[in-house]
Amino acid sequence: MAITISALKEAPGENRVALSPDVVGKLVKQDYQVFIEKGAGDRAFYQDTVYTDAGAQVVDRNTAIEKASLIATVGQPGADVVDHMQAGQALLGLLAPLTDLEFVKKLAAKKINALAFELLPRTVSRAQTMDVLSSQSSVAGYKAALLAADRFSRYLPMMITAAGTAKPAKVLVLGTGVAGLQAIGTANRLGAMVSGYDIRPASRGEVESLGAKFLTTSVSATGEGGYARVLTKEETAKQQAELAGFIAENDVIITTAQVPGRRPPLLVTQESVDQAKAGTIFIDLAASALGGNVAGSKEGETVTTKNGAQIIAAGDMASQLPASASDMFAKNVQAVITDITKDGELTFDVDDEVVGELLATYQGEFISSRVRSAMKLPDRHPAEPAADETAATTDATEATKTKGAD
Repeated sequence: MAITISALKEAPGENRVALSPDVVGKLVKQDYQVFIEKGAGDRAFYQDTVYTDAGAQVVDRNTAIEKASLIATVGQPGADVVDHMQAGQALLGLLAPLTDLEFVKKLAAKKINALAFELLPRTVSRAQTMDVLSSQSSVAGYKAALLAADRFSRYLPMMITAAGTAKPAKVLVLGTGVAGLQAIGTANRLGAMVSGYDIRPASRGEVESLGAKFLTTSVSATGEGGYARVLTKEETAKQQAELAGFIAENDVIITTAQVPGRRPPLLVTQESVDQAKAGTIFIDLAASALGGNVAGSKEGETVTTKNGAQIIAAGDMASQLPASASDMFAKNVQAVITDITKDGELTFDVDDEVVGELLATYQGEFISSRVRSAMKLPDRHPAEPAADETAATTDATEATKTKGAD
């Protein structure tokens, strides 16, 4: 029996879709059966007929859920999806496994095999093609620079006209990961004077290669695998004080610092916001229900301060470029599916360095070390039977009310 992959219509406000027609065509050629919920691609400008032309079957929501070996989703699916799923089915997407533990417990209770992109070990070379966080951050950084150009009250580039010369805008990007570098490159191509700030001195070469000035402070925090580590309270205070001067000199500030599963670090203090000149644009890519990088940032809103600056909570930038974002997201989904397919079946190797960490739950057990740490569970031992573990951790997971869950 062929492996069946389904993609569903996302919740209102999410414009992306987990499978693009291009990826559907490739999966069908590899003998996967693909179901697309009717209208799933509409907000990404992929009509149902494009999916059927690629070899997918366009079906109703219940059929897409019930017939699936694996359901691919962009965001965390609603209760209707999980309630209709059966033990042994797989779920793949951005599932918020570190911030919504009750949802993870529900998946474990139903023995759904859940793979969460947030858990991917991004420093493992084999995992690079699966890295949704990077692919979507690239889209977000690009869109953030365009949004800055749209909202800023003056030109971004220097303009020489018969009426005089307009000076170029100064753009500061805080955080030079994937999103930050894309924002730097795009703002530079738009003609702005661009600076990039990061607490990792090793980022200098990447920033300067894009034509921007590299800024850093006396705080250095390079963590495992080249990613920034979490700062101490003392380091955070020192960083904020030093950043204040950089912020005051710029017209547009784009912030990109995120820590999966945790509150984003506050980079722009209330004092810096209050001192910003009229017309300053703050674009907060880290804005979410957990908070943001800019004081006063409110998820999904644009806040105008008393001094005439704007704080734009732009946590959904990837969704605002849905076709390109969906294309890349789907390729990441395809990479995971290909990796876990062995001899015509979905195979979940819980001891594999990539799959074992990507798996939030498998057969009622919590697998990922990061999920287990969030649950305050002991390290998982591959040779230890899941049933023994269940008995030892009943109190930690009483909410699941089921055997086979940690």
